[in-house]
Amino acid sequence: MAVFGLAFAGTAAINHSWVAANQNVAMVLVFVLGYAGIIFEESLAFNKSGVGLLMAVCLWVIRSIGAPSTEIAVTELTRANAEVSEIVYFLLGAMTIVEIVDAHQGFKLVTDNITTRNPRTLLWVVGFVTFFLSSVLDNLTSTIVMVSLLRKLVPPSEYRKLLGAVVVIAANAGGAWTPIGDVTTTMLWIHGQISTLEIMKGLFVPSVISLAVPLSLMSLTSEVNGSSQKSSGLLASEQMAPRGQLVFGVGLGALVFVPVFKALTGLPPYIGILLGLGVLWVLTDAIHYGESERQKLKVPQALSRIDTQGVLFFLGILLSVSSLEAAGVLRELANYLDQHIPNIELIASAIGAASAIIDNVPLVAATMGMYDLTSFPQDSEFWQLIAFCAGTGGSMLIIGSAAGVAFMGMEKIDFFWYLRKVSGFAFAGYAAGIITYLAARNLHLPVLPDSVVAHIPFVSGS
Repeated sequence: MAVFGLAFAGTAAINHSWVAANQNVAMVLVFVLGYAGIIFEESLAFNKSGVGLLMAVCLWVIRSIGAPSTEIAVTELTRANAEVSEIVYFLLGAMTIVEIVDAHQGFKLVTDNITTRNPRTLLWVVGFVTFFLSSVLDNLTSTIVMVSLLRKLVPPSEYRKLLGAVVVIAANAGGAWTPIGDVTTTMLWIHGQISTLEIMKGLFVPSVISLAVPLSLMSLTSEVNGSSQKSSGLLASEQMAPRGQLVFGVGLGALVFVPVFKALTGLPPYIGILLGLGVLWVLTDAIHYGESERQKLKVPQALSRIDTQGVLFFLGILLSVSSLEAAGVLRELANYLDQHIPNIELIASAIGAASAIIDNVPLVAATMGMYDLTSFPQDSEFWQLIAFCAGTGGSMLIIGSAAGVAFMGMEKIDFFWYLRKVSGFAFAGYAAGIITYLAARNLHLPVLPDSVVAHIPFVSGS
């Protein structure tokens, strides 16, 4: 009844001249309703991907009515589609590469080297392994890999829940300081707001601080000090597939090579990720040639396992935000913020806090529409703060990031348990990271020295 009622109301609105005269109001109402449907996905039993796509279409229909002409709206949509497609292609390529490596059990090379059973040491090890894993993978994949490992390391307990929360915080912090570690930093990188070298130099130490502070505080809790994991052993795990080490090396190299490829050729990052996928596709076909029982290790099977509905959700959200940008709604919001909150640090911090409730993808997309490169040039303090705050701010609530949602589903974590046990630690790390960044900028300190950056394989080629 609700769906048919909304459809009827939408049809009536489209045929009414009110929409043309009040385009911005109509678009904001549709966006708010659509986003409410996304937030209350479980209560309404509507998949957020479907709601996001429906919202995007409705917003562009309203824009076509309110635009000076349909041709102008079509031109705007074509331009928006070109920008959104770059992100979608990149995500599809990266997710497929990760699925191929996972099918070969390549991540065992990382997880099997975690041997400590001391509760406090394990807390720090899990945190920093996730932190660096998330810097080259996306935070969602890193969370899935590490939570799966925790199931083999620790029996069900409050301590394991706390370790899972550490994974969420670490995955979000690790994704903030590299251009391929999080969808939002990838968006900013693809569109030119940040560059590889500068984002790593500027955000590495603040990201480490945003993880180290929660780890230090959690080390003092009774769940950690009262835990006895020293005697627990690893559960049996699947063996690595034939030539799994080779696939892991090539897959990881393909992801890390993307910024280098962009620097060498000047072509968009999605071309680099498609190059890596093509190489891995040919390689897996070659090494498993004639082995019919290993079809599950090849790319076609990996394509069937990627999170397609997640990609469609991003598509719907990004198209929705681009319609608000085309209509000038985001520019009006930017002007309002400039008038009432003239401090860019407060604006970036507020956006990060909002990402604990609202998905950081539309928040960053909206920010990119509100402020262009003429307002804040590439690698300015504002864009680096947006990358940091949007990435780490989502850790403050379990629903604030893809990593948190994955952890919530895998371990059946209650929203209020996370709020009570973890949110305070995550907020402390978030605030400490911002303070560290601002202190380094104001004192003109090199947050990550060039001599250190030069030895990081991720950027040494560029």
